Amino acid sequence: MRQRFTAQAVVVGDRAGTVVPGAVLDVDDGVISWVGPAAEAPPAADAEVVALPGILTPGLVNAHSHAPMVLFRGLGEGLPLDRWLREVMWPREARLTPDDVEVAMTAASAELLANGVTTSVEMYFHPERIAAAVTSTGARAVIATPLLPLPGMSPLDEQLQAAVELARTAPGDGTVEYGLGPHAAYTLPLSVLSEAARAAREHGLLLHLHVAETPSEGADLLAVHGLSVPALLAAYDVLGGRVLAAHCVHLDDGDLELWREYGVAVAHCPASNAKLASGVAPLRAMLDRGIRVGLGTDGPASNDALDLFGDLRLAAQLARLAAGDAAALTAAEAFWLATGSAADAIGRPDLGALVVGRRADLVHVDTRDLAFEPVGSPADLLAHLVWSGGGRYVRDVWVGGRQVVADSVCTTVDAAALRAEVATRAARLGSA
Repeated sequence: MRQRFTAQAVVVGDRAGTVVPGAVLDVDDGVISWVGPAAEAPPAADAEVVALPGILTPGLVNAHSHAPMVLFRGLGEGLPLDRWLREVMWPREARLTPDDVEVAMTAASAELLANGVTTSVEMYFHPERIAAAVTSTGARAVIATPLLPLPGMSPLDEQLQAAVELARTAPGDGTVEYGLGPHAAYTLPLSVLSEAARAAREHGLLLHLHVAETPSEGADLLAVHGLSVPALLAAYDVLGGRVLAAHCVHLDDGDLELWREYGVAVAHCPASNAKLASGVAPLRAMLDRGIRVGLGTDGPASNDALDLFGDLRLAAQLARLAAGDAAALTAAEAFWLATGSAADAIGRPDLGALVVGRRADLVHVDTRDLAFEPVGSPADLLAHLVWSGGGRYVRDVWVGGRQVVADSVCTTVDAAALRAEVATRAARLGSA
């Protein structure tokens, strides 16, 4: 199937902030085959022509999410992370059923798509049901099967073995990919982290874990070993391969150098970190060292939105505040952190940018609104997208050339029915 999209402009999703005005983008069998100015486009031939009044952007890539936590959205308001997890989240999660997770993930996936997020890295229980959910909505997911020693869960060695076996069942078409999600160094034995890392490298899997989210989470490990968490991870052979570390708020220069040396990527979650008062990550220092960074929403219980546009704007604002410099993070870099850079951070070079050869995950943002005026140059469109845009302006979304959102509504599932079912299940999980 051949498709031709015409738009006011194409925002490529690269670090330079390239914007192509009066653009054409061609798709062949779900892959971008041409992109550029309309005046230079090849003949449309038999392509289906889709004329769009706004701008086309890449599908956003959410580098860290626990999306089924829509069941717990807003709970534990005002609590710091440790109490929020132990007093509110984990007791409720102990009562989750596989059906709960699939329903919640389906609803959350529809919400993500409607906000222009076509790919998310999910770390949550019942990964097969998460895969079923994103398959039903038409989204993409990299699902890091969690390893966590909670009551009622199998022994950690069995969890790891099952996670590796599950990874071998992925379809191989770029829609669902499984990885390993050992929760954190403060919740798991270091030996388990070592084994998970070895297995991830052996099978080419993403290894996704939480690191340095709060200032005190590594205190006990430091007291015992005399090393920071990043240094401990290096000492226990956890680093190397496709490692994606979420949060990374409290890292010093030595820790950042380890991240650079081992090629560790970071999932930066500014909204969740701010809501839980966890701190402000050293984003500029990471980027200046060449560390790969992607933006994440974290779970909708700690954000509480699944609108990555909000996170990319906050990331730029916090970086500028931290540096006292209005140029500390440009609008182009902020958008890149949710697109091309995020795809690079999760090891998916087939996603995140509107360039030839990448998958046709496309977002149509309707710019027929005062928020997108005035436009003196193509760069203004990108600036407006970052500073005054948001998921509410997303009108249409395609994943691999297949339309999954039309007129701001996810067309692949019944979002209203799902919302009602989430409410019923959330009430059950929250009851005494």
